[in-house]
Amino acid sequence: MSDAIDFSLRKDDFGRLVLTAANGDIHRGVVPVRAFPIGAPDDGIALVGRHGEELAWIQQLADVPAAQRALIEAELASREFMPEIERIMGVSTYATPSVWQVKTSRGDTAFTLKGEEDIRRILHASLLIEDTHGVHFLIRDIQALDKASRKILDRFL
Repeated sequence: MSDAIDFSLRKDDFGRLVLTAANGDIHRGVVPVRAFPIGAPDDGIALVGRHGEELAWIQQLADVPAAQRALIEAELASREFMPEIERIMGVSTYATPSVWQVKTSRGDTAFTLKGEEDIRRILHASLLIEDTHGVHFLIRDIQALDKASRKILDRFL
């Protein structure tokens, strides 16, 4: 554990995170926020108070004791919904809008891609695809996709 972790976390009776600072101040309704949610999800996490103020900074999530880390991870998982595309099974048309059939980390689904501009490169090998409902789908590594999926994707890039 790092010496930089000078707070404790627990859940209150309403299921909210409660941070107790080293000086004894208690903050209810704390929210963890990732600084780099895609590129480095476990590096740089702010614990933010109800009014948006940063209460604590976690350089590395691994530095947090296991019980508190589990609370943070559970809170992040409940707030973040970004399925990762593992395979593109098909598209209705290569013109937009088109309906994509995909296999994701959350199961098989279909979504509508409104336009090519809704596919954004976020890292060298990563893409973020937004559907017509504002749901974001992540392709963490284009090269990790199977050949057929890459071929379909190439038609939109």
